[in-house]
Amino acid sequence: MDPVDLALCLAVDVSASVDFDEFALMVGGYAAAFRDPGIAALCAGGPRGAVAVAMLFWSGAWPSMRPAPGGPEVAVPWARVDGEAAAAALAGAINNAPRIPLPGATALGEGMAAGLALLARCPAPAARLVLDVSGDGRHNQGRAPAPVRDLGVAAGVTINALAVLNEEPDLLDHYREEVIGGPGCFAMACPDYAAFAQSIREKLAREIGGLLLAQADGL
Repeated sequence: MDPVDLALCLAVDVSASVDFDEFALMVGGYAAAFRDPGIAALCAGGPRGAVAVAMLFWSGAWPSMRPAPGGPEVAVPWARVDGEAAAAALAGAINNAPRIPLPGATALGEGMAAGLALLARCPAPAARLVLDVSGDGRHNQGRAPAPVRDLGVAAGVTINALAVLNEEPDLLDHYREEVIGGPGCFAMACPDYAAFAQSIREKLAREIGGLLLAQADGL
């Protein structure tokens, strides 16, 4: 794959707190964002004319389940996005991605670690590396997120987060303290899954466009 301005890993919470209607709103929101001509233009607007995007679904295991659900899974492999046609193809792949792994605990740190590993395997040399985390709950199983965050930052990755507040109104604080890190990092709040499409479009615009598009909103 040719060099890109950004390698962006979308790490998406599919744990048991996300029901199937919420999952559909979340995945549909990501797909709608990449169908937006403004997002497609941002993808193609950098010096290298493209970004690379992959999507990872993460969850954890319930100890009582046998066999236990698997760990994070790549839902959409790396794709080069250099304009509207490629962005639309990515949106279609996101819409068609099966819900894997099985819903389980909120293994946020494990999901972040898998996202960092996926970034390390990006086939395109990238000027920037960003891990985009979205979810609706605090870490409650597996590796703690803060040490994973620190490893990512040391490797040159910026980690951003979107906190969906439908179940935990103070989740944004957790993401700010334990998840985000690196140059230009930010965390955003989304009140519920009905607002996810608009929130994730705004988040992707900031991530793909870089610091120049960040609003002075204190995040």
